[in-house]
Amino acid sequence: MSKFHSLADFATKRFRLAGKAYLENGDPFFAPIDRLRQEAEERGDYFVSFANYDYLGLSNHPTIKAACAEALETTGVGALASRLVGGERSVHHGFEQALADFLGTEDALTLVSGYLTNVTTIAHIMGTRDAIFIDELSHNSIVSGAKSAVAETIIFRHNDLAHLDQLLTEKRGQFRNALIIAESLYSMDGDVVDLPMLVALKKKHDCWLLVDEAHSVGVLGEHGRGICEFSGVDPNEVDLIIGTLSKTFASCGGFIAGKKPVIEWLRYTLPGFVYSVGLSPVITAAAHTALQLVQNESWRIERLRRNAEFFVELAREAGLDTGPAIGRGVIPVMFRDSHETLAASAYLMENGFYVPPIIQIGVPKDQPRLRFFLSASHSEAEIRGVINLLSQIAQACPATAHSINAAE
Repeated sequence: MSKFHSLADFATKRFRLAGKAYLENGDPFFAPIDRLRQEAEERGDYFVSFANYDYLGLSNHPTIKAACAEALETTGVGALASRLVGGERSVHHGFEQALADFLGTEDALTLVSGYLTNVTTIAHIMGTRDAIFIDELSHNSIVSGAKSAVAETIIFRHNDLAHLDQLLTEKRGQFRNALIIAESLYSMDGDVVDLPMLVALKKKHDCWLLVDEAHSVGVLGEHGRGICEFSGVDPNEVDLIIGTLSKTFASCGGFIAGKKPVIEWLRYTLPGFVYSVGLSPVITAAAHTALQLVQNESWRIERLRRNAEFFVELAREAGLDTGPAIGRGVIPVMFRDSHETLAASAYLMENGFYVPPIIQIGVPKDQPRLRFFLSASHSEAEIRGVINLLSQIAQACPATAHSINAAE
């Protein structure tokens, strides 16, 4: 067993094993996007990002900026303390109730990190003699939450609810409580879960159900209320809805929504809430204002849908492989290997489009891709422009992106 005399030696080896060699010809990550955009504008060029999940184009909305400025002046910057021991800021409860009303649940609770929300919630509610059933492509926050729990974790094939049914039939009786976890809109593939079937399995096998709505609130459903609205399912059929404030709501943090007794219990016991600070007033103001804009400017939801469907249509016409994406906020374009993915990302960047590669970390090694986040703020010309460049890449490396006919 290798022994490392310093943490630096250990980190150097781990970084090399994680794929440091991919960075030898340039680092496509951690791009200073604000500076790059400013420099492009000064040259008379453009800089278009498909890497940021500003789904409804609210991140620079003047109403949100004005609300943040007012909060800064009236209540200051910091959260000051844990809400349990230091008291709430006046904006917290109103936002949480408005969020619950929008989602169609009885109550909601906000936390300072979307990632933390999954980790702390899953680990907190599941104990010994319990089981957690998770999709094999679950986000790392779900995987980490399951690992942190003392419960047993059982993995089912991606979006294969027949496999989940089989596993529940075989194993459910061995455990006291069972929690099924799935994402609504999967963040790497852009496909959705069959929520009505998931609810049916929950009832059939006497389980609890947690659905991660990080990428679907503001994206799915006529009014952007997420997978429940999209699927025609009563939100109260889902025990816990987990979400984020960093995407549609143009801020940062996470939330849990569900029945009032559950949320009230978590408010007093959830470690990631009790032992962490509340949202700052400025962040809360941004998220609350964004929530109001989602409802008042609902045309943004339709604009996002049209943009995403247009992207998929053009991509498939160009012979690009967009995987199982349904054509909403997240759309991958698949490549043959990591080096071609890196080269494609660099080529797009040279031509004014920022789309970092997804390789090795976050997806299976044999499924590298460029992941596109579509926004209501993208123009038709921008979508056509990036697809034309991808088509050029595909023609130069015909094995890289597969035609739809070949994929079928």
